[in-house]
Amino acid sequence: MKKKAGVWMADVLVVGSGGREQALAWKLEQSDYVETIYVAPGNAGSSGNIKNIPIQFDDVDGLLKFALQNKIELTVIGQEVASEVGVVDAFEKAGLIVFGPNMAAAKIETSKAFSKDLMREQHIPTAEYKNFNSVDEAKLYAKSRPLPVVIKADGLATGKGVVIAFDEKQIDEALDQIMVQKLFGESGDTVVVEDFLKGQEVSLHALCDGVTSVIFPASQDHKQVFDGDTGPNTGGMGVIAPVDWVTRDMLDIVNDRVVQPALQGLSKHDETFIGCLYPGLMIDNNDINVLEFNARFGDPETEVYMRLLDGDLFEILKACATGTLRPEMISWKSGYAATVILASKGYPLNYPKGLLITGVDEASQREDVVIFHAGTAIKDAELVTCGGRVLNVTATGDTLQAALDKVYSAIEDIHFDGMHYRRDIGLRSETQ
Repeated sequence: MKKKAGVWMADVLVVGSGGREQALAWKLEQSDYVETIYVAPGNAGSSGNIKNIPIQFDDVDGLLKFALQNKIELTVIGQEVASEVGVVDAFEKAGLIVFGPNMAAAKIETSKAFSKDLMREQHIPTAEYKNFNSVDEAKLYAKSRPLPVVIKADGLATGKGVVIAFDEKQIDEALDQIMVQKLFGESGDTVVVEDFLKGQEVSLHALCDGVTSVIFPASQDHKQVFDGDTGPNTGGMGVIAPVDWVTRDMLDIVNDRVVQPALQGLSKHDETFIGCLYPGLMIDNNDINVLEFNARFGDPETEVYMRLLDGDLFEILKACATGTLRPEMISWKSGYAATVILASKGYPLNYPKGLLITGVDEASQREDVVIFHAGTAIKDAELVTCGGRVLNVTATGDTLQAALDKVYSAIEDIHFDGMHYRRDIGLRSETQ
């Protein structure tokens, strides 16, 4: 750490390359205790005190060497693959402070079969299910359940490894793609087949230091690629927060019946969870079920949470990493935040790269608008696309509609060939 104007200043490393990591870096830059934020590998949104370093998020040795050489005070894991490959384990072994779960604790996300078994063990409400390694047995079971059924690849699949099958043909196609054709590689060696749950899907996040957990306000992601919740699942096309009908009592129930039992269950297996635990929920009136657990900040949920968080993110995340989290450290600004994703044509399947992006600077000048880059790069001094989800256009407002109006007005300034976005973000959030 360095001393500046009588204050010890820290350098921070954020691991990842998407909009989530840009949002975390943006909020960390506002801390009174942070000098420089390095993002590995980052994207074209980094500037000023936020600097990219050319190290991939799964390069354990490269990240560790950089952190040691540069005396990094805090490392923040954004990309879940980093936990899966052992970045946290290596950093902890070297005595470094790191926010994020180690390999064992991250299994709550990296193995859906493990996660479902943990939920059953801890009496966490979730859909009926069975795990399968045999495609034939999976097909037989799926066809014996009420339609539709949900089929999930066991491992990480960047938010795309879930299929809702409405008939037997779709069951066969989904299981063949996942288990036989290996659409998601080894992630499809095992599948979870579970009953379909009705209701509204809601994202909840909880910061955890291994024992203490602090629940965020509810947010609502929009997974399907097209308006009206149609088309294939994506990593997320837009999100709003808070969700008015998710009450304080409901948040307390989730903490007591979902988050705390999950932490306790992991501890029983000597898998202490430090980081952000993110249960995706299905809520139908007062019936709350867990769809899945994620072991990191959501993307694009982080983009709205960082716009609303009222507190020093560096202090908060360091407290999580050192077992000293206190609920009073976290507070929230009044009002609402919304994010709409600008995606490449063809996402979430095949899409072009290297397309010129214009209008970002103009859009960023609009009141209450912040644009977080995701799939962007600089080529020949020009901003171009390099991913499926390209830009996250965010705005805040006194009302949800005000925030959404600002987002969609800002989008009018931006252009790249084939730019696609949903025009109905937030419309289903008014009532349950």
